[in-house]
Amino acid sequence: MSSYIRLSIVLVVCGLGLAVVQAAGVSEQQADAFDRKMAMVSRQASGLLRATAESRRTSFTEAEVNSWFLYRGREVLPEGVTAPRVTIVGDGLLRADAIVDLEAMGRRRSTGGMLNPWSYLGGRVPVSMSGVLHTANGTGRFNLERATVSGVPVPKSLLQDMVAYYSRTPDDPEGVRLEDPFALPARIRQIEMRQGQAVVIQ
Repeated sequence: MSSYIRLSIVLVVCGLGLAVVQAAGVSEQQADAFDRKMAMVSRQASGLLRATAESRRTSFTEAEVNSWFLYRGREVLPEGVTAPRVTIVGDGLLRADAIVDLEAMGRRRSTGGMLNPWSYLGGRVPVSMSGVLHTANGTGRFNLERATVSGVPVPKSLLQDMVAYYSRTPDDPEGVRLEDPFALPARIRQIEMRQGQAVVIQ
């Protein structure tokens, strides 16, 4: 499975989640379980598994997601983003935290003015966001409800700047627009969020 497809599935399952990995149950065995399930999702999408009349449901636990980020995720995390952790609250509600190095981004975005928030940001800081992931008919949308940097609430626009900066690619120089609708990968039709668990439906 390509790194792009792998990252796409991880981001969808996590609801764009990033954070400090300290969750109970995090282990290399849980990371292996996540890899096996993600491979199954990919095989189902490509038609390599026998088709059935019923929907195929694959469950990912919060511990599996966070274990994968800890033991396997380094290759797909943007440079400057470390220590990912996701909390699946339930009913679509997610919390994501990360340690983000804002030094380079702060220098680039700051105008030096007293009212520009980037003038005050720099170094490695904890970033947190929470919101609701809505999915249906092969499409997803994340509605951001709250974002903080070092525990201080920040406007959505500032978090959007961070997400766009760290998600830029040669094919997408503007990066990800956090609340824009997006197509679910791997023929995923819907994701059900329960407390501590995400169920992928194909």
